[in-house]
Amino acid sequence: MDEEKTKVIAYYLPQFHPIPENDTWWGKGFTEWTNVGKASKLFKGHYQPRVPADLGYYDLRNPDVLEKQAEMAREAGIDGFCFWHYWFGNGKKLLDGPINMILEKNIPDFPFCLAWANETWTGIWNNDHKRILQEQTYPGVQDIKDHFYNNLKAFKDPRYLKLDNRLIFVIYKPLKLPNTNEFINIWNALALENGFEGFYFIGVSSNPNLESAQILNSRFDAVNSMRLLEAQISISKIKRFYTAISRKFFAGNLGLTKFNYEDIIKNWVNESDFSENIIPSILPNWDNSPRSGKKATIIHDSTPKLFEEHVVEMKNVVKHKKNKVLFLKSWNEWAEGNYVEPDLVFGTQYLDVLKKVLL
Repeated sequence: MDEEKTKVIAYYLPQFHPIPENDTWWGKGFTEWTNVGKASKLFKGHYQPRVPADLGYYDLRNPDVLEKQAEMAREAGIDGFCFWHYWFGNGKKLLDGPINMILEKNIPDFPFCLAWANETWTGIWNNDHKRILQEQTYPGVQDIKDHFYNNLKAFKDPRYLKLDNRLIFVIYKPLKLPNTNEFINIWNALALENGFEGFYFIGVSSNPNLESAQILNSRFDAVNSMRLLEAQISISKIKRFYTAISRKFFAGNLGLTKFNYEDIIKNWVNESDFSENIIPSILPNWDNSPRSGKKATIIHDSTPKLFEEHVVEMKNVVKHKKNKVLFLKSWNEWAEGNYVEPDLVFGTQYLDVLKKVLL
């Protein structure tokens, strides 16, 4: 990675291909597109449904899709994809088809790393959060070793991303690990045994004001701050009162939470984001109503112009750091309205913004 350029790593969702488990839980052929396609407007001006443009409703079993995505990302100045990785313990894996294809076919020629989505799967897609579909477990030392060796082929791949010559590995719920010290010790030891200099562990936090110190004290190298929750809290009491009233009388359901994108990005940066061990995020948009319906959180009225202001600000946040790194949340989280891939309304404009600011 070029040391002078601001590096952007985009979270990548590998949900867009059918798997037997989802067939059983949600019906034959279920993928992320199932909910995206049936989304509907919940209030006047609500941007739904969102329809993919250039790539269409793609299937990640097709290697041509990955090639086209990599080409788009590279042209936009994105430095790599961070694939969500699902290891539930005792060898149970899900949604690993795309990364396996990348390793087996050696395509696309584009950097990548892994992010462990270490959380239990529930019935979120039909608002049944109490229904356990696949439980996240932490069986112990042997499972920690098995987890490492399961990913060793990826770690050895020359495309795998590093920081400070160490393998990047992101953990979504860092404070959920039952014995972080043991996990880090084992993985770093195994890395050294296999010819690496160790891992650069990054813990994700949606509430870094409260969690960053604890995550770093748990021996993580950095925190990826995703300030969606904090930005909402930071909006003034008057604005939040207006939001509550508007969702009650105009959204038609007390469970729906609405915020304006411009307000969110104005409250996005915290002083700690300037620290070396905090890796900030950039957010193009957010609307998880395809999954959660009237219990969704929606950030509406995102535009390429506002996104450009946001990216410029975040680039300035990291410009004096040794590691000028930002995470993009996300490349293709369509059911969360959280993507930069082309759609029918904005086309490639969000990618064009990244290209303009980053290159």
